[in-house]
Amino acid sequence: MKGAIITLSTVLTIILGADAYLYFDQYKPTQEANQQIQVTNMELERKAAILENELNLKVAEISKEREAKEKEIARVESAKDSLITEMEKEIQDNQIQITQLADKLKVSIVDRILFPSGEADISPEGLLVLERVGNILKNMKDKIVRVEGHTDNVPISSRLQEKFPSNWELSTARATNVVRFLQEKVAIDPSRLEAVGLGEHQPVASNETKEGQAQNRRIEIALLPIQ
Repeated sequence: MKGAIITLSTVLTIILGADAYLYFDQYKPTQEANQQIQVTNMELERKAAILENELNLKVAEISKEREAKEKEIARVESAKDSLITEMEKEIQDNQIQITQLADKLKVSIVDRILFPSGEADISPEGLLVLERVGNILKNMKDKIVRVEGHTDNVPISSRLQEKFPSNWELSTARATNVVRFLQEKVAIDPSRLEAVGLGEHQPVASNETKEGQAQNRRIEIALLPIQ
């Protein structure tokens, strides 16, 4: 009887030992691995939720910026339409060109209706043209008005070289006089005005012909976003 009890005790010990071995060697590590997987999954879900929220915010921001850009383009287009209506005759006579690129607008005016040949003082006819253009542009109060002077590549005559040593000086003086007129007579805020002389270095046509030279001698008034 005593031997049987010992045998049974031994068997139970073996069984319990085997169960303990299975628990610590297989089940517990598997349980811990599953728990770690659950923790990892929860962390991934948390990060995914954060990224999704950030993405939604970015999409909303881009959508808002695009809407604002579209409104700004439409506003500039309205100014362009007003200029085309106001300057219809000059456009038909190829004295003025008006172009728009997105929210940027450019008015190109040939020099002969603004200045006497080789001079920087604006002619009476030119003053009237600039006033009509300026009265439309001044309503775009959150835009820069950049005035660029351009010439052909014909050197300044010896008669004028004391006053304008080169085309740089002539183009700069013309742009500056236009800016002063827009400030003093049209009442455009001077903080929005820029005057730039570019001389002969940005032609829009070939200087090999008189027609091309006439296109290159111009004043460009650009309406630009404030950076």
